[in-house]
Amino acid sequence: MKRNNSLKFNLKITMLLVSFLFVLICVKLVYVSTSVEVDGIDLAAFASNRNTEKRITYASRGSICYSDGEALAQDVNSYTVIAYLSEARTTDEENPQHVVDKEKTAKYLSEILESDESQLLNLLNYENRYQVELKRGVTELDKNKILELDLPGIDFAKGVKRYYPNKNYASYVLGYAKSNDEGEINGEMGLELYFNDTLKGKNGYIEYQKDAKGYQIPNTPTIEEKSVSGKSLYLTLNKDIQHLLENAMQGLKDHYTYDWATLSVMNAKTGEILGTASSPNFDLNTRNDLETSGYLNPLVSYQYEPGSVMKIFSFMDAIESGKYDGTKTYESGSITLSDGTVINDYNNKGWGIIDFDTGFARSSNVAATLLSKELGADNLRAFYDTLGFGRTTGIELPNEYEGKITFKYESEVATASFGQGITVTPIQMLQALTTLANDGVMVKPYLVSKIVNEEGNVVEEFGRQEVAKVASKETISKMKDLMYKVVYGIGESNKAFAPDNVTLIGKTGTAQIASPKGGYLKGEYDYIKSFAGLFPYEDPQYIVYIAIKQLVGDTKDVAKVVHNVVEESAKALNIVEAKSDEDQSKIVALSSFISSQTVTTVEKLKMKGLEPIVIGDGKYIINQYPLKNEEILVGSKVFLLTNDVAYKMPDVGGWSTNEIVTFCNLLGLPYELVDYGKVLTTSVATGEIIDKTTPLVITLAK
Repeated sequence: MKRNNSLKFNLKITMLLVSFLFVLICVKLVYVSTSVEVDGIDLAAFASNRNTEKRITYASRGSICYSDGEALAQDVNSYTVIAYLSEARTTDEENPQHVVDKEKTAKYLSEILESDESQLLNLLNYENRYQVELKRGVTELDKNKILELDLPGIDFAKGVKRYYPNKNYASYVLGYAKSNDEGEINGEMGLELYFNDTLKGKNGYIEYQKDAKGYQIPNTPTIEEKSVSGKSLYLTLNKDIQHLLENAMQGLKDHYTYDWATLSVMNAKTGEILGTASSPNFDLNTRNDLETSGYLNPLVSYQYEPGSVMKIFSFMDAIESGKYDGTKTYESGSITLSDGTVINDYNNKGWGIIDFDTGFARSSNVAATLLSKELGADNLRAFYDTLGFGRTTGIELPNEYEGKITFKYESEVATASFGQGITVTPIQMLQALTTLANDGVMVKPYLVSKIVNEEGNVVEEFGRQEVAKVASKETISKMKDLMYKVVYGIGESNKAFAPDNVTLIGKTGTAQIASPKGGYLKGEYDYIKSFAGLFPYEDPQYIVYIAIKQLVGDTKDVAKVVHNVVEESAKALNIVEAKSDEDQSKIVALSSFISSQTVTTVEKLKMKGLEPIVIGDGKYIINQYPLKNEEILVGSKVFLLTNDVAYKMPDVGGWSTNEIVTFCNLLGLPYELVDYGKVLTTSVATGEIIDKTTPLVITLAK
């Protein structure tokens, strides 16, 4: 009896507890259903988020192009190679949907993907995996090669990546962009970083209500904001000039030992950078060699003592200040300053008693020192400051350095006058040299000529920008004469700089390299060799500047590079230098020959003393170079592309780099240049039919 009572009591207690819990649950449900927020959570937003799908639609990134519109950086389709491992995918053994032969698959894919075969096999041997990723960033071409293999279980996920058709061309100027984990492409160096917001555009999104399986619920609204494509940059870089400079850098790399080198050509009238190259550089697509090349752009981030190139500006200051008499003589060799410092000429013995004009041509440190004593620290420093040294130019590149122009004592002023004890950057040097082409007016260097939107409309345009009036026309005229004598007046070594088709003026530089321990390095090749030049002499339009650190060689080796670059640049830029009526008679203005008969056109050109290069055996001309109204010298080549269906390789031996590149461009023929100089051999023999799908390999020689 007692036991039954106990059971009844326990049952009552249990029922009471259950009833109490039920009441609590009901209260909680009422509370939750009537509350806006519970435990800090917005319930409506929480429910909405659980049922709302929002997908980002990434904007297409704008391209970066040469001045003629050819892409230097662009978005291309990219693929991730996927291997399905699960046998459950295959329902028909005659049509397998998973990887069947793992060894064969790893072997064939390793050749196309340039991946280690054993690593691929390890991925394919993963257990309990439905699928694995084998490689990302695969090109359309490689994807098609894999499809041709018809390997079971291999698939592709489509994406977008940044692609650089010319690989290492202008690598530090362009910089690079890459995808993050969310698939968005962002710039990380160079123009890609500087103009990142302009290039990347604005992402959009699609938002809709989804069911439990993730599909859109019928009859529910879709909210969409379309993405806005990024804008494209058109650069000042000239394709032909950039090719020349990159080839020159490659030639240096192949034949000489050095730490680094930088080489640029600039329009001195406008400030447009037409080409700039450096060595070492890196492949923008792989970036495998970036760690060894370094992350700083030599054009704007390398600071170094410029050496005797700086005499251009210290002598310019002396002339402008009225403290220069080029006919005045002095004792060259060495000079002792009031503090006991001895300044020597580079040969330590000088050339006896010479005048100051000769002192500039001989690159006399004693001459520069004597002028610095006349000028004084404040005057010289102020002039250097006006020229832009010691501050950034503001060119459109990240990480531009200022250099250092500080000197006070007599010995510091002396060394600053011939480019020691101060530091500059290549872009500062290019900017300062524009004064010699603009009657003393300095113009700002720039790389981007215009910004264009997706519809092809120009949204922003850039041009010549004057920075300061530095010197008078008379001062500049005198400096040009002095720089002419450097190249043509004294010594055979400097004449090696002179090209055959245009008159070049300039100044050499050889600067000691500061030691981290103080003082200067003492090795045989511990110098920075440089040359600053302008052409043509009468009315300078273009600047060439080169600097090489620790070159195992001498000035003549630098001269070879400059000579070739200026000569080929003059051809590419179609510079005709005529100073007399006799010279003027040698200039021919071209007509348009397009649609003309080939035979009659050739006769006309020969009668004018020109050399027609006929491409193909067609009856009519369909393209030409140079174009209509271009002025060229008698004896120059005129390229005529005919309406042939198959083109034979002409005899191109001895052609210049510019001529062979012109030939390839007219024909639409891809090419690879080996070394620099004139054409030695090509991969297609004279008289053979040209296959325009295969690059022509052109070997050049000095």
